[in-house]
Amino acid sequence: MRRLREKLVPLAGLLTLAYLLLPNVVVTVFSFNDPVGRFNYSWQEFSTAAWRDPCGVADLCGSLALSLQLAAWATLGATVLGTMIAFALVRYRFRARGAVNSLIFLPMSMPEVVMAASLLTLFLNMGAELGFLTVLIAHVMFCLSFVVVAVKARVLSMDPRLEEAARDLYAGPVQTFLRVTLPIAAPGIAAGALLAFALSFDDFIITNFNAGSTVTFPMFVWGSAQRGTPVQINVIGTAMFVIAVLLVVAGQLLAARRKRTEHLR
Repeated sequence: MRRLREKLVPLAGLLTLAYLLLPNVVVTVFSFNDPVGRFNYSWQEFSTAAWRDPCGVADLCGSLALSLQLAAWATLGATVLGTMIAFALVRYRFRARGAVNSLIFLPMSMPEVVMAASLLTLFLNMGAELGFLTVLIAHVMFCLSFVVVAVKARVLSMDPRLEEAARDLYAGPVQTFLRVTLPIAAPGIAAGALLAFALSFDDFIITNFNAGSTVTFPMFVWGSAQRGTPVQINVIGTAMFVIAVLLVVAGQLLAARRKRTEHLR
């Protein structure tokens, strides 16, 4: 019983991980399917035709490129603004600071459909033409909160004595920020940026309300599902999953290597 209890937690973790990865396995398997008809929902026979021509479906790669571009700009805007807001909330005391801290969590807790309808109402009242720009503004807005939370947690854990030591060594404000503050805060900023990119690329509800005639990759997948799901969608999904896993593995390896180097020193 003692051995069973010791292995119960790792076993539960492995089962949970397998459950979470099961949809990705299904997507990967069906990316090699050669379906009969429009829908790729039942296995027919093995084929690599979709992998050889991932852009074989009209507008698929165009919507993918648009989503990547939108996510990149939204990540840049949310990361820059979120980092400045996080430093301001941690380092400075001002009126309504508590209220701002509370309001930061509203986009994270509010249902997406409510936020989407509110943004649509705002854009229509402003007379803005729905399209790429309105979607970008909406994405920056809801990604901002996640960046602020990630960066704020990192800034709170920073030792202010390091910056004081840099100033004692005659480093100016810019040098202190670039050589001391920014490198220490970089992991939190990177985490917020990666989270913002994933949320922006994956968003459907807010995008669908405010996109107008703009079609992102999630909207293309939803529209294709109504008429028939092409195998190329599974190919793109599998490629994105593999790239994400490789990035995580590379990050872990770099972190382990850095720790070994610091230990040897």
